[in-house]
Amino acid sequence: MSENNVLSTLTAQMAQEGIRRLLVLSGDERWCGEQAFMLRDALPGDWLWVASEAPVEPHCRPQALQTLLGREFRHAVFDARQGFDAAAFAALSGTLQAGSWLVLLTPAYATWENHPDEDSLRWSDCPQPIPTPHFVQHFKRCIARDEQVLHWQQHQPFSWPHFPARDDWQPASGEPQPEQAEILQQLLQMPSGVATVTAARGRGKSALAGQLIRRIGGTAIVTAPAKAATDVLAQFAGDKFRFIAPDALLAGAESADWLIIDEAAALPAPLLHRLVARFPRTLLTTTVQGYEGTGRGFLLKFCAHFAHLQRFELRQPIRWAQGCPLEKTVSDALVFDDETFAQTPLGNIRISAFEQDVWRTNPELPLAVYRLLSGAHYRTSPLDLRRMMDAPGQHFLQASGTDRVAGAVWLVDEGGLSAHLSQAVWAGYRRPRGNLVAQSLAAHGGSPLAATLTGRRVSRIAVHPTRQREGLGQQLIAQASADASQLDYLSVSFGFTATLWRFWLRCGFILVRMGNHREASSGCFTAMAILPISEAGKQLAEREHHRLRRDALALSHWNGEAVPVIPLKEATLNDDDWQALAGFAFAHRPLLTSLGSLSRLLETCCHPLPALRGRLQDKDSEAQLCARLDLSGRKALLAMQRAEVAQALATLDAGCAQQLHDRILQWQFFH
Repeated sequence: MSENNVLSTLTAQMAQEGIRRLLVLSGDERWCGEQAFMLRDALPGDWLWVASEAPVEPHCRPQALQTLLGREFRHAVFDARQGFDAAAFAALSGTLQAGSWLVLLTPAYATWENHPDEDSLRWSDCPQPIPTPHFVQHFKRCIARDEQVLHWQQHQPFSWPHFPARDDWQPASGEPQPEQAEILQQLLQMPSGVATVTAARGRGKSALAGQLIRRIGGTAIVTAPAKAATDVLAQFAGDKFRFIAPDALLAGAESADWLIIDEAAALPAPLLHRLVARFPRTLLTTTVQGYEGTGRGFLLKFCAHFAHLQRFELRQPIRWAQGCPLEKTVSDALVFDDETFAQTPLGNIRISAFEQDVWRTNPELPLAVYRLLSGAHYRTSPLDLRRMMDAPGQHFLQASGTDRVAGAVWLVDEGGLSAHLSQAVWAGYRRPRGNLVAQSLAAHGGSPLAATLTGRRVSRIAVHPTRQREGLGQQLIAQASADASQLDYLSVSFGFTATLWRFWLRCGFILVRMGNHREASSGCFTAMAILPISEAGKQLAEREHHRLRRDALALSHWNGEAVPVIPLKEATLNDDDWQALAGFAFAHRPLLTSLGSLSRLLETCCHPLPALRGRLQDKDSEAQLCARLDLSGRKALLAMQRAEVAQALATLDAGCAQQLHDRILQWQFFH
């Protein structure tokens, strides 16, 4: 039998059994292309080609693949020869019908780990692509032990494997499957309250929600992060489907018997709480595994607030058969089996550090740590896995009992910028990659040299729920601080809640910044805090905390929430204020970065300053101000605000203003 006949027979068998498989092609550019085109010619199908530059239609760039979610394809090619976008790879696998091949193109297998990966530009904070040996070696291990993967290598002999026959698969008819029917029955009898339906992709969560809407006697409103993602739900709900965006729903007064929130974990928790409080019954559906990166943290953090929450889980796939080889391959390769917290880590806890080379020598340890961090956090995506494995400057501590990991902290090196670059960051002339807190200390703080100090940012920290309240988190931070004795500080950036801040305060951190707008991801204001280590770190923490106390009243007026520090009621301008005001007037520092200093200027200065007073004191919108002042748009408004500050400074002390102007302008000439 010819190769094409064997391939066609095997593909037909896969369709009959309701499964998909991965086929890896490893070799040079020309050979991989020839094999992929041979497969296209041999097997009828859509053959979506996912690559930065694809040779044929239909094609899609990896970054645009999210726009195709909800559609289905028969066979696809994923080109990873220049870079491996792991989230796009997983998303593509979720679009493939039963009986499909996912064909993965890789560089020559023996040298793959040495190839710079262009996808690393998104997560490594490096100016150039870097090789990703730990991820590639991990992927190779997964492929080597997965007997369901076909692997063709250039210059290597290939023989067709024998796959044992599986039971025939019956595609879904559109009627509720047994699992769905059982959950529907319980939901239809629910008098009031909150219910969740969680599952991996392809289990029919959205179909279930639509079937519920169709069957209830009353009314329902659907909301979701994006209406486009509710197409399947709308299809099953029929003419009873009614969608309202989350912000519009909160702003209005609509009522209904049911609120359905699709992919609820993608919405900020405070927004979810406000939505749930408005309706007698709420159904939250969300993906707890996969490339969306929601994690079981959704259940741990959000759902824990509801004492009588009804939880349901869909386990049986709808769009392919149980035990589909492709689903297992992708899950293993991208570590989608996050920690379920079903087992308690036993025994005394020992804390130890490890670095990235342990992925090569003892991969089970970092895998367990990643699963713990993934299970404990709202959103963990394949981007985090890639960063953990291969980005430079990553450090880890793990706390283990006798049998399993009980806690972990992930830290990232930051700071150490040159004085010239740190000053350029302060002035708003430069924004190099990475250095989240270090750059913020310069860009939003009072010291142009803040980013020259060295620190480690706590990127993630988690403790197993059954071992919490033992001080383990504080012990991990204390060890991290001891391990960083040659640095200036540890830092953390987080969505501010009183509960989180109490933890960081107990660990010895000092609050140095509060953001001026709510983050879309958390619904909270961003807070930054540092734990000083060196004398320079202590001076930086004291200076920035003092600055925050001086700005607290202005920030509270703007945010509408109290800042958790003891405010200082100072109306006079000091040297830090003059420097901050000059940075706004003569450089590129944003308006709200200097909110406190600008507020004190408005109290000191008697000039009208309509563009500044209208925005900061009256809190008029930019559009309102542009209309009133006859300005063309935001850029013109900002230019006027900068000019008003320059005018006010010149009136107060022309010599000082000119001196600061000359000095700050020099910082844009970065060498």
